[in-house]
Amino acid sequence: MKLTCIHKDLAQLTFLGISNCYLVRERDGFTLVDCTISGQAAKIIQSAQELGGSIRRILLTHAHLDHIGSLDQLHAQLGPVDVAISQREAPFLHKDLSLRPEEPQHKPKGSFPGAKTRPTHTLTDGELFGSLRCIFTPGHTPGHFCFLDERDGTLFAGDALMSVGGLHLVTAPPWYFPLPKGGTWDCPLADASAKRLLDYKPKSIATGHGRFITNGTQALARLVG
Repeated sequence: MKLTCIHKDLAQLTFLGISNCYLVRERDGFTLVDCTISGQAAKIIQSAQELGGSIRRILLTHAHLDHIGSLDQLHAQLGPVDVAISQREAPFLHKDLSLRPEEPQHKPKGSFPGAKTRPTHTLTDGELFGSLRCIFTPGHTPGHFCFLDERDGTLFAGDALMSVGGLHLVTAPPWYFPLPKGGTWDCPLADASAKRLLDYKPKSIATGHGRFITNGTQALARLVG
């Protein structure tokens, strides 16, 4: 695990060189954005302690294996913390992959292992969870959400975008890292969601895979503008 302190209120945790989760400091401790792969709970908790706080809430962008892998272990070790995921994505946590009539009718892609942990809160588009604005960004999965820290303009993009070798649309990854596109359910929706993110003018972008992007709006505009 690699711990990178972006600034005093944000740290990036990277596993296997490509899978990220994030510790976002709030007044009462940390919000953990995503849970990366399984077996990393102790390291994530230790990282929060080293940074001088405890994890108070877990916020999930979507229910793929590499974003909820350590959820159950974290929940068991942390005790009663808030766990939030979008209303649309919540069924995927118990392996219900059924589609709604208004959605594209092709099977969601990628690994959905499910979890024993149930969310304490389900998110709706536009609400504020802690300091993070919740943004519905379907495409990679039917219920994918991104989160904007309105204090400093950091966008937590999950797999709506990726930043291995620079910022990319999830539908147009570099040739040497095709996995995010391979796990994308609906490419036109994913591209439309990425374009919508430009409306939020993010100052920086924190993705599920790749490095932290500091010139957020400029980099995103080059992709979707």
